[in-house]
Amino acid sequence: MAHSLKMKLLLISRFNIVGQWAVTTSVDFSLAQLIQVIILLSTGGKNGGGYEANKYVTIAFHAGLLVLHGIINSLPISWLSFLGQLAAIWNVLGVFVLMIAIPSVATERASAKFVFTHFNTDNGEGINSKPYIFLLGLLMSQYTLTGYDASAHMTEETKDADRNGPKGIISSVGISIIVGWGYILGITFAVTDIPYLLNENNDAGGYAIAEIFYMAFKRRYGHGIGGIICLAIVAVAIFFCGMSSVTSNSRMVYAFSRDGAMPLSSLWHKVNKQEVPIYAVWLSVLISFCMALTSLGSMVAFQAMVSIATIGLYIAYALPIFFRVTLAQKRFVPGPFNLGRYGVIVGWIAVLWVVTISILFSLPVSYPITIETLNYTPVAVGCLLILVVSYWIISGRRWFKGPVTNIQVKL
Repeated sequence: MAHSLKMKLLLISRFNIVGQWAVTTSVDFSLAQLIQVIILLSTGGKNGGGYEANKYVTIAFHAGLLVLHGIINSLPISWLSFLGQLAAIWNVLGVFVLMIAIPSVATERASAKFVFTHFNTDNGEGINSKPYIFLLGLLMSQYTLTGYDASAHMTEETKDADRNGPKGIISSVGISIIVGWGYILGITFAVTDIPYLLNENNDAGGYAIAEIFYMAFKRRYGHGIGGIICLAIVAVAIFFCGMSSVTSNSRMVYAFSRDGAMPLSSLWHKVNKQEVPIYAVWLSVLISFCMALTSLGSMVAFQAMVSIATIGLYIAYALPIFFRVTLAQKRFVPGPFNLGRYGVIVGWIAVLWVVTISILFSLPVSYPITIETLNYTPVAVGCLLILVVSYWIISGRRWFKGPVTNIQVKL
């Protein structure tokens, strides 16, 4: 295999695995923050003397969640399959409950004009341009749709994987778009005072979605217990997401280690009696926790670390597509599930879109720009790129042989 192709494969693998670990870090850290908010509201809220956990308690929650996810992912694949099906049912039913309950309970509802045309120029971030706010708003949906390639990471444990793997990716994106759109609409109609929701002095301490749920029930019934229950529904959904993220991480580590693309590869691609890559599971848990430790020093540093979760993964998604529609256009052999003559067109659209969002993710999100408000995403991704290329030049090109098939591994 040519050195240039092997370098590309190693580059893709590094962006992908680091992005995967960053996703797990961000998912479980957001869940830890949500648990902290649920405790705060359950004990009276910020204005009622509720317990407000500090950053050390939050990181302890994060560690506990990662350990739970590591334990779950150490179980046989049949258990993971069952929990995955339960997660799908919970997410769909939970979203429908929330998108109906919150706007129904809310005593004040926004107009359709407000929901579809209002831009929050009074955001305290110094950004008043509506087109700019619109572009930045696209980024949250991009973050939400990362990780849809989890189906691909599980193909070695999937029947008829060459067909069911792609179907899983497409269906996950389609369902997320439809159900997510309905959820956002339902919640947005209950939003009337955006500055108050973002105010750190409200009951939820500035955690906007928690304040929406809590106040909707409190204004209707005099207490916010219903809102806390709704937050618990969201928390369970995020827990399942973190569980699946660790699953995806471990299979990615296993696959790269099988190909010899990881340090200590012989350890990470070992499986136990249940055919679970147990060492890869706990490596992913450990690294995700280490990434979260940056939050103790600086949230700016943590946000830069987590920014790799989205842009790093999308770069890893786009590179194979780019090589397919350029260098390998004539040599590419389609599998049983393909887009036919539309494959190249869709491929170019995907590549151009990733280029677009990569630029958007690098734009400032607050003005004036200071050390605290600077968007460190391009710095973080640039450092990762430098490390990967340097690693290839110094070491990787001497030992990385390229992908290894299952037959080769068994032999």
